[in-house]
Amino acid sequence: MRSFAKVSLRPVLGCFLAVSLSAACNTQPPAGVDPEPKSTTASNAPTTPVSVAAPVQAPAAPAPGDIPAPSDVGAAPADAAKTASGLASKVLTPGTGKDHPGENDTVKVHYTGWTKEGKMFDSSVARKEPAEFPVGGVIKGWVEGLQLMVLGEKRRLWIPATLAYGDHPRGGAPSGDLVFDVELLEIKVAPKPPAVPDDVKAAPASAKKTASGLRYRVLKAGTGKKHPEDSSTVTVQYTGWTTDGKMFDSSVVRGKEATFGVGGVIKGWTEGLKLMVEGEKTRFWIPGSLAYGDTPNPNGAPTGTLVFDIELVSFK
Repeated sequence: MRSFAKVSLRPVLGCFLAVSLSAACNTQPPAGVDPEPKSTTASNAPTTPVSVAAPVQAPAAPAPGDIPAPSDVGAAPADAAKTASGLASKVLTPGTGKDHPGENDTVKVHYTGWTKEGKMFDSSVARKEPAEFPVGGVIKGWVEGLQLMVLGEKRRLWIPATLAYGDHPRGGAPSGDLVFDVELLEIKVAPKPPAVPDDVKAAPASAKKTASGLRYRVLKAGTGKKHPEDSSTVTVQYTGWTTDGKMFDSSVVRGKEATFGVGGVIKGWTEGLKLMVEGEKTRFWIPGSLAYGDTPNPNGAPTGTLVFDIELVSFK
């Protein structure tokens, strides 16, 4: 799941694969704060053969150290399969597994990427170091393509610009249609998502309310006595839902605690965390005015009242 924060929180693989290119390479972000758009794909979209024209030009000559582009880098061949989104792919080496990774799972892969002109722009193979990341944390074409694969499989993906970085990307990302060879080395299945709270639709009458409109109730008492401050750094486990019960973010599902500054998150989190003590688990109903607002926004953040279960593991 995506982390919502005031800064870019996406891990970047080779500084290119992730949706956001401003994050540092090979970093895994923390939690709960000012979002990036979620990759949404039809992972079970039916595949049909795609017939396209032959490449317009021969692949560019590789630079020293580059992996040469495949002969079909300019366009997918007729025997490639195409999904409803426009992603085309072809199995180069069949896999030995049977299960497909899900969007919440973490995968380890080797890959190389080229522009359709044949210029290599990124390669874990050339770096001799596999990349590991959550399936849902990368560009849309990868999110969809990975879910078509099985363990041990090597597949070529022809990703249209609309599923990559677009035709005019920022931050040095490659533009236009892209081609990737991807080998799926490992799948780490994500933990089961927490159950949707029974009171997700609205805070019960027994929930406490602050002057700002934040509602909360303690689910598990803590063992500490001190409260975090704005300058504190906290480590938490958390899950967030919209009031219709849709989970949009969870450190629990990612299988990794989140660490961040109390003053660097949405207002409802900053206020709520300062009410907690170490070891405590609390449910918060955060109004839109203390979260991401009440009207849809282009960056994909959830709107309206949000519900978070937060466990304060530690702080300093």
